[in-house]
Amino acid sequence: MKRPGLIIPPLTPFGADLRVDREALGRGVDYVVEDCGAAMVVAAGVEAQEYHYLTMEERRDLIRMTVDFVDGRCPVAVGVSHPSYRVAVELAHFAEELGAQAVQLLAPLRPFGGEPTQAELIAYFEAVARETRLPIVLYLNPGPGADPSPATTLELAKLDGVKYVKESSRNLLRVAQLIQQIDVAGHAEYYTTMQMLLITLQLGGSGVTLPPPAARLARLVVEAFAAGDMEEAARLQAQFSLFPAQWMGYGLAPVMKAAMRVLGIDAGDPYPPYRAIGGEALADLERYLRTTDLAKGR
Repeated sequence: MKRPGLIIPPLTPFGADLRVDREALGRGVDYVVEDCGAAMVVAAGVEAQEYHYLTMEERRDLIRMTVDFVDGRCPVAVGVSHPSYRVAVELAHFAEELGAQAVQLLAPLRPFGGEPTQAELIAYFEAVARETRLPIVLYLNPGPGADPSPATTLELAKLDGVKYVKESSRNLLRVAQLIQQIDVAGHAEYYTTMQMLLITLQLGGSGVTLPPPAARLARLVVEAFAAGDMEEAARLQAQFSLFPAQWMGYGLAPVMKAAMRVLGIDAGDPYPPYRAIGGEALADLERYLRTTDLAKGR
């Protein structure tokens, strides 16, 4: 992958029958590859993609469609997260068959409750890594997944199969420490999230993972940084101060789907019973987006 770069999960559009809207998905994949400049696309790998609502057969279909729509234009990391390492391995083999370039694997909670120990997490990732030739994106998202300490994160990043780390926290102390210990030290490439983008690049990290359309704005930040225009990079980064934070009470997927609709790339509504943003909140979001560089067109 090009560095610094963006790992981007296309949003999942659902039709009236709650099945994945194939045509809308194709348009969404084109947007993240062409307009957002994805260094890697994630297929059914993060919670904002709403893959949890799908049966295993539907999840596989979403993965297959995403790989097909990317069509070799950039690498694809297939989401294989599951509490059972055996299911994760089956999905990893499926990713290999499709020609994917990586798999993304959430650090899991114990299914029976509680945070896993360092030894348990290492054993889980080793079990998957032994069974696949594809590099692993270690996905850290406390809540849906485990919240490993920096020490445990470092040990996981040192595993032979782990080549990328996706960090979801906004904790600058943690991020700064782990960029130095993992990315700068050469163990794995370290990716954070949109609010941390510019400081991640300045500290030596490899980029961020984020959904569209925020990924389009992130592309502009990365380009300004790469050009050495720090004033422009900071101006662009500041646009993440309110977006999506001001609307996050609705959840990340609803905010991003509403923003995509405002920009004319419809990704559908959130999977029910969760609400789409409407009324004055949607009007506020549209007004704010019109003040950002996202409004300057594709």
